Amino acid sequence: MRAMARSLALLLGLLLCGPLWAADYLKVEGYPLDNGLQLILKPTSDRGHVSIRLVVGVGFDQFDCDHKELPHLLEHLLFSGIDESGEAGLEERMQALGGDWNAFTRDSDTTFVLEVPAANQRAALDLLLAALFNTELTPERIDAAKRVIVHENGEHPAAWQRLLGASGKRNDTTEQLAAELGQACAEQDSLERLDTAALERLREQWYVANNMTLIMVGDLDRRLPAYLERRFGELPPGPMPELRELPESNGHAEPERTLVTGLLGDTAQVSLIFTEPWVGELDQGTWQLLRDYLQWAVYKDLRIELGLAYSPEVERSAYGSSSFFSISAEVDRKDVAQTGQRLHDLLQRLAKDGLDDATVERLRSVALSRQNWTAQGNSALADTYWSSLGSYEEGRFADPAPELRKIHTAQLDAALNLLLKQPSYQRVQQPLLSTTGLYVVGAVAGVILLLALVGLVSLLRRR
Repeated sequence: MRAMARSLALLLGLLLCGPLWAADYLKVEGYPLDNGLQLILKPTSDRGHVSIRLVVGVGFDQFDCDHKELPHLLEHLLFSGIDESGEAGLEERMQALGGDWNAFTRDSDTTFVLEVPAANQRAALDLLLAALFNTELTPERIDAAKRVIVHENGEHPAAWQRLLGASGKRNDTTEQLAAELGQACAEQDSLERLDTAALERLREQWYVANNMTLIMVGDLDRRLPAYLERRFGELPPGPMPELRELPESNGHAEPERTLVTGLLGDTAQVSLIFTEPWVGELDQGTWQLLRDYLQWAVYKDLRIELGLAYSPEVERSAYGSSSFFSISAEVDRKDVAQTGQRLHDLLQRLAKDGLDDATVERLRSVALSRQNWTAQGNSALADTYWSSLGSYEEGRFADPAPELRKIHTAQLDAALNLLLKQPSYQRVQQPLLSTTGLYVVGAVAGVILLLALVGLVSLLRRR
């Protein structure tokens, strides 16, 4: 009876309130099914199309370094086919529905992304459920998926690269620093330990109804509520394993390091990295607005005024239990020292003089506008809900705009000064040799070879 009443209420909403809900994109029709699966539905005025995101609450963070790629491997395997037609047959079925799909594994979740015609939204969901729960995890399919992941992650560094300090990680200086601090894996998972039993256990323990959120945005079918109650409501819930505790920093990382990224090249990447301290209730908005300010300040200084870097970047990222704040610029090798010093000087000057009020207000206006234009269209809106699940409560997502409006320049000044009191880490990524260096090595080698030949000829003559 409760399920029927809920379906009738949602149906009425689909019929009457779609245009109103579309105007207020933070308001949705959301409720849990009896098995714990969370539904988030947003009817819009965009006809003929539906964006679907099925979020499963398992990602890289739930596994140690030896098994880190397990959820990623299962994600690939779930597209390998539900019958003898294999991956090609499964893809052809989605194509026949006029849809497209993909999946992404992140730190905290694995998400299946579907874009489908409105007329086939229920059929696409049926196909997704079949892929999730009817895919047979054979050794052949597992080996094929492992090869794909190795290709995605890149090859492991050669022995000579390791001797020169190269890491087995991806080309990400913040991730490499996190590995030094014990908050990220020092090496890529070899995948050897990941077998059928581990994959089946992952699917059984984590792919349960009460660990899933289904997001649907667009031209929603009037029969959708009853369908969801029936098809998704029958998925079994289950007790999930305890969440793995995220690693704390060990505090042991060199202040400056040069990392070898190849054999020959004339460019280098200079990165200045800090750990983000907590600044209170407005933490997220404060760091985001400060990031925008420093992005403009660094671009103006390094690109416009000095021409040192084409596209310097300021980024925020999280590894383990820590958040990191990084400033990076790709420059000529000869400009590495100047760039590093320039970044330090810029930050110290901003901390001493304070941020400019007019610039803060201008960038705040951009940030507020960005919140609206990035949520335009069914796909963008579905992605917005996906990335904001932590702020969802009782049919509504939290509005970040009020937080941005509360932040004053003085708070940004205080955050910057606090950031600069944290340990800083400078990382330079560059190839082993520059073009000039190669010429020098070649010339030296030529001289040594010539001297050796002269010595050999002299020795032969004496004999």
